[in-house]
Amino acid sequence: MTTGHSSSQSTTHELTILMPCLNEIETIATCVAKAASFLREHGIRGEVLVSDNGSTDGSIEAAVAAGARVVNAPIRGYGGALITGIESAAGKFIVMGDCDDSYDFYKLMPFVEALRSGADLVMGNRFKGGIKDGAMPFLHRYLGNPVLSFLGRLFFRSPIGDFHCGLRGFRKDAILGLNLRTTGMEFASEMVVKSSLAGLRVTEVPTTLGPDGRSRPPHLRTWRDGWRHLRFLLMYSPRWLFFYPGLACAGLGLFLVLALLRGPLELLPGIVFDVHSIILGCLLVLVGTQAISFALLARRYAASRGMLPRRKAWFPKALSLEAILVIALGLALGGIAGVIHSISIWSQTGFGELAYASLVRILMISGTSLALSAQLVFNAFLSEIITIGIAEPPRRRTEDAGDVAA
Repeated sequence: MTTGHSSSQSTTHELTILMPCLNEIETIATCVAKAASFLREHGIRGEVLVSDNGSTDGSIEAAVAAGARVVNAPIRGYGGALITGIESAAGKFIVMGDCDDSYDFYKLMPFVEALRSGADLVMGNRFKGGIKDGAMPFLHRYLGNPVLSFLGRLFFRSPIGDFHCGLRGFRKDAILGLNLRTTGMEFASEMVVKSSLAGLRVTEVPTTLGPDGRSRPPHLRTWRDGWRHLRFLLMYSPRWLFFYPGLACAGLGLFLVLALLRGPLELLPGIVFDVHSIILGCLLVLVGTQAISFALLARRYAASRGMLPRRKAWFPKALSLEAILVIALGLALGGIAGVIHSISIWSQTGFGELAYASLVRILMISGTSLALSAQLVFNAFLSEIITIGIAEPPRRRTEDAGDVAA
């Protein structure tokens, strides 16, 4: 067994066929043999590389006997095995696939041809190529994969119809440049998401999925890994996690406040909206504004950590720390004026009992204005703290083109 190549080593083959492995004794030799036959029959200079994640059932020996090169992946998990394998690959191009014999390693030419034509990432699409009976659980086929793939296309403007296909090809240098980090099953989503955000050329080809060739259950856990994929998609899209929900929330709240500012509103006989709806509207404005702030903070933090590319800001550069502080000061003065006005009204009654509705309207709007002022101040300073000591790199065309996605 070899420890593999470092990520900086130059490629010596056109293609590496990479298989992550963890106790796959029943199928590993078959998959390696098919992949090796594909290379020979098509005259492709390449290798079959198995990235082993701690097998104890003889999978390593079986892979070597079948003609594979094996590297040890010390980081546990699907993503950990693939990261090690990608760094160790000797090929300019890499086609990765699970070694459970569900993918046909004889039929990899569509991936190779797309890579030779200039694609950076070529995804297999099982829904276009065909899913054989018993190859994919019902929930995965009709709920998990379609829903998560739809969200991926919506959040990141990706053209991919099957986000979680385990058979995919890519240029080694392009994928290494993405700094992929996840070590679990969500690695499959991270590769597609970051490729789309970075402006890489992403395409897909039809592929088939057959039944798992192993007698034991797969490593994939439906609900646990489905949630991990969904969580990843949300965390990499502050727009959809925070910004759009916050905008809707704040917009609804502002509508309620403005509609009821002058007095009760009777929409239908017996259905009257009054001060309680204003209270709800003020709370919605506060929650929505905070969610929008979270979106901007999360996007800025993710860019500073290299999780998302640094690109054109979501808001005008005129909204500097100082400009936001001026806006906050205006809100604070307005809120204070409202409180003083309420006290003045109260004093006119000798600080006695007041009409409930009239006072609540003024106090709720004034209190909301003061709270918004505090939110803006705290979040503006936190935003600046996040980027202390981080220089803004020059913008690139590919980064600007993908700005709407994240």
